[in-house]
Amino acid sequence: MVAGATYDALLRDAAVALTSAGIDNVRFEARLLLARAAGLSVEQLIARGGDPVPAATATVLRELTARRVRREPMAYILGEREFWGLPFKVSPAVLVPRPDSETLIETALALLPDRTRPLRLLDLGAGSGCLLLTLLREYPEATGVGVDASEAALAVARENAEALGVASRAQLVAGDWRRPDWTERLAGPFDLVVSNPPYIESRVIDGLMPEVARHEPRLALDGGADGLDAYRLIAAAAPRLIVPGGWLLVEGGEGQATDISGIFSAAGLSPKPPRKDLAGVERVVPAKH
Repeated sequence: MVAGATYDALLRDAAVALTSAGIDNVRFEARLLLARAAGLSVEQLIARGGDPVPAATATVLRELTARRVRREPMAYILGEREFWGLPFKVSPAVLVPRPDSETLIETALALLPDRTRPLRLLDLGAGSGCLLLTLLREYPEATGVGVDASEAALAVARENAEALGVASRAQLVAGDWRRPDWTERLAGPFDLVVSNPPYIESRVIDGLMPEVARHEPRLALDGGADGLDAYRLIAAAAPRLIVPGGWLLVEGGEGQATDISGIFSAAGLSPKPPRKDLAGVERVVPAKH
């Protein structure tokens, strides 16, 4: 990347570097990186394609491209990711919100269609807060508690709660479901409990895409030997966390829905047919108390 080059030239250079790293959609990603480095919109970049680029912008683009070549997730480089049409700040302390998880929001809205109810919500493993805070936006009379074992993740979620205007209705607390007393601070029961818990089998994590294996928090990925440890702990606590007639909605990995439903049944819950994501994967398991 040569100082004084045009925007179009730097865009081509960045795309070549990303291609060499085995990254898909290189033109799209290179444009996002250049837009961030230049402080311009994508539309402005296109309009200024033949203009010379300030040396400082070229330097920043070089740094951003190097991070992406190391397969750091684009969301961490940009510092944000859209979920349910809302902007969420993200950092390496939290999982990157994914479109698959929007299936859980869709399921909640289908099962609890009255948006005016003063629901009490609980999000286990809140991360960026994308599930809890989105639900609080959809249910303006609801209040919610988000639990995470990571203080760094909770700090991100608090920033998102402020930015989305729901901080007054969201309580974000430290908690670890691996500890025997983890439910004591939650002041349940709740009308709706949601979770996107860690569900990757421990032995396969290192073989995942580099963006995930190298950069996303292992605590939020590692579901134990069979990927189901968190579901067993959540299920055991669910009867005292959920009001009679209330709902538990969890996200799961491909092929896990049957096992999760069995775990919930054994805990005295009534699992319902899983909900599929846009790829046809049985992504969300609902269970009624």
